[in-house]
Amino acid sequence: MINIGRLMSNRAYLSPGLEAFAGENYRFTYDQTNKRVNQLAAYLKEQKISRGERIAVLCKNNHYFAAALFAAAKIGAIVIPLNWRLQAQELTYIINDCGAFLILYDDEFSPMIEKLRSATPIRLFLRAGGAGPDPEFEEVLSGQSTYEPDEVMSKGEDTAVIMYTSGTTGKPKGAMLTHNNLFSASVALSHTIDWRYRDRFLAVAPFFHIGGLAPLITNVHKGCTIVFMPNFDPMSAWTIIENEKINNLMSVPLMLLAMLKVPGVEKLNLKALRTIICGGAPVPDSLIRAYLGIGIKVEQVYGITEYSGAVAFWTHEMPLEKSVSMGKPVFCGDIKIISPETDRELSPGEVGEILCGGPQVFKGYWNNPEATEKALVGEWYHSGDLGKKDEDGFVYVIDRLKDMIISGGENIYSAELETVISTHPAVAEVAVVGVPDSRWGEIPRAYIVKKPDTDVTVQDIVTICKQNLAGYKCVKEVRFVDTLPRNAVGKILKNVLKQQFS
Repeated sequence: MINIGRLMSNRAYLSPGLEAFAGENYRFTYDQTNKRVNQLAAYLKEQKISRGERIAVLCKNNHYFAAALFAAAKIGAIVIPLNWRLQAQELTYIINDCGAFLILYDDEFSPMIEKLRSATPIRLFLRAGGAGPDPEFEEVLSGQSTYEPDEVMSKGEDTAVIMYTSGTTGKPKGAMLTHNNLFSASVALSHTIDWRYRDRFLAVAPFFHIGGLAPLITNVHKGCTIVFMPNFDPMSAWTIIENEKINNLMSVPLMLLAMLKVPGVEKLNLKALRTIICGGAPVPDSLIRAYLGIGIKVEQVYGITEYSGAVAFWTHEMPLEKSVSMGKPVFCGDIKIISPETDRELSPGEVGEILCGGPQVFKGYWNNPEATEKALVGEWYHSGDLGKKDEDGFVYVIDRLKDMIISGGENIYSAELETVISTHPAVAEVAVVGVPDSRWGEIPRAYIVKKPDTDVTVQDIVTICKQNLAGYKCVKEVRFVDTLPRNAVGKILKNVLKQQFS
């Protein structure tokens, strides 16, 4: 049976001297890394953290996060990667919902931790550093055993990670990913695209996204070196790619657009760079072709948290004219398109809901059986995305059934914004929709009906969003209207809003 922590043990046994992790002021081989993971596992057991206990991690992309992931897996604990862009009340909800026992956090988040101390059930707070080994963290490891834990406490269908992803109700839902899910996702990744032993991978996509987490596990599985980049900067990214001889990385379109604008890219030595994987939002064909113009292959991935990562890939082994699609399902994965009204499987060219099947399908939502029942029907995950397949089996994502907005690769949920905006005393009704934007792909726009004899400004709405939500979630445009369009049963017609006021 699979245990994600044991992947690290196996890789250290097979490739002890291979560089595992590299970052600012640190480099560790797989042998060194596995010993550090075992020391952290021993510490966690010493703290009475047992099978099924939840460990929250508020870290950027660094070796601390990775150590926590593999150490927790070895003792049967469950890791909850926290989105460090969230506000205190958003993190409080997630931590309270999962009932985390311990939190590992980067030093830069100490002010946030102070806000969480009295509002959450966390009993242990473990601070790590930023760049390089942190003295306090090293003290925790010091004296602990470097040997493997006595027995594997969690495996197979046990939950290894809970990743929180917001739903249309506005409250985040914890997607439970099992050891088998994550291993299957690793197999799918490494058998679908050109991923090789001893590759050097730039980890810049944040680990609180499945697009960041899944490659972390895959790199250990395949025996690759992971170079951590905690904060994205387009010029620094190119410098690291050149200096560290990076072979591949995971990105979002916004990153690639920014990197393309850096002057002098064509003068860099990028011979090692084989592929840039890009997802989180549709990758424009023009962006793929622009990178081809400078000799770099960009390959598009369609990923879903509840599918443990990649669902489909378009690669350069496929026809270039198909780059407007999401490619084909990953190895050992399956996609079918059904009618949302009848559940009938549709023929090529017909648009319906995308269903995902295979060993990557998640276990369900933490403590939320109703949401699980809606999302999982038999062995299939109902994505809420509208799409189609063509005659050649290529998958196209057309729209979304859910009211989700993708802005710069980040998922924004209209219901969450609507809940916040509706707390303003002058707001009678509000509807938030995504509207096209040349830079971000989409941005959230709020349509507001004011209460009689009241007044509210655009800045008032922006301010209340910023006070309660992460910056990337905040509404970017506000329009005041007399009424909101509704259907016969009173449901707001958001499609009409988009068409009528575009």
